[in-house]
Amino acid sequence: MNEQETPEVSASPAPLDALAQQIEALLLASDEPLSHSKLGVLTGAGRKEVRAAIEALNAAYETGGHSFRVEEIAEGLQMLTLGKFNDLLEQLLAVRRDSKLSQAALETLAVVAYKQPVQRADIEIIRGVACGEVLRSLMEKRLVKIVGRAEVLGRPMLYGTTRRFLEVFGLKGLADLPKAEQLKNPDRQAQESDDAAAKAAAETPAESPAESPAEPAAEAPPEQSGQ
Repeated sequence: MNEQETPEVSASPAPLDALAQQIEALLLASDEPLSHSKLGVLTGAGRKEVRAAIEALNAAYETGGHSFRVEEIAEGLQMLTLGKFNDLLEQLLAVRRDSKLSQAALETLAVVAYKQPVQRADIEIIRGVACGEVLRSLMEKRLVKIVGRAEVLGRPMLYGTTRRFLEVFGLKGLADLPKAEQLKNPDRQAQESDDAAAKAAAETPAESPAESPAEPAAEAPPEQSGQ
């Protein structure tokens, strides 16, 4: 009878100790490099212990095939992705740069979102400036699209938002757009409430004080007749 061959089991990385886990958490949460001494102060560990924990982390990342390591940079330590992913990450950063909107673009996009389908002329009336270039930019970013033509003279194009617009702003649908009242400045909203209360108070007729009942006139004393 042939003995069954035992399948080879790949060695899994040793679990990280508490110090390594703490340092990992600190590095992941920090936006800037942390020095050995700073990590030591935060964790209560010595410099040698911190270095040993960093080595354990990198060994675990390499064994596990992770795409990042703890690297020394600017006299500190920081989580950095491996160099072979630079081209991929550059594409992501390019997408983020393209997604940034100017104030003019945000205002135009807001008009389109709330007034759609809307003509370019109507957008320009609301904003008070020409917006052709801004609309083209929003269309290039796939946030605005042409949704039809108006049934008026010249049949101008109508603009509306896209599915990409919903994705970027985290909306399930256009019904989830904030109401106009929610977009008001809190200070202005409070001022309007105060003004409304003052106006209501001014329009309410003042109550006249209740008239007190007239006191009966005192009777004149009877005249005494002369004797």
